[in-house]
Amino acid sequence: MTEKTDLKEKLTDIQYHVTQNSGTEPAFDNEYWNEKGAGIYVDVVSGEPLFSSLDKFDSGTGWPSFSSVIDKSKVIEKKDFSHGMIRTEVKSSSGSHLGHLFKGDTSSPNGMRYCINSASLSFIPEEKLNEKGYENYKKHFSSKK
Repeated sequence: MTEKTDLKEKLTDIQYHVTQNSGTEPAFDNEYWNEKGAGIYVDVVSGEPLFSSLDKFDSGTGWPSFSSVIDKSKVIEKKDFSHGMIRTEVKSSSGSHLGHLFKGDTSSPNGMRYCINSASLSFIPEEKLNEKGYENYKKHFSSKK
């Protein structure tokens, strides 16, 4: 089997479309746009940690929005000229399309809005970080209590 065939079996149709074909899921009709729990968001394909709930905010767009990434080395930013716009595409370092970065966004606490498709993410709740092998990220939450 090829890697693409393996992914088609592992991912749902929308996860595959978003991560492998740079697709976009519907606003306000996706798994994490309104998620309020504490935890981290990881790449649905590779499992690499990408975003923290501590940096998540309600942008009013209907997609999960984050003001920063957990580790800049885990994301790739590149110019995207599709759909008649100039945007910054955000991909995981493993190549999954995640969404787009909008700089100067007034809805964000720091002007940076990572507008990310839920279909490209898996959410690991704070209480399951150890169990799922992300114990190093537990410290982010203990210092905020």
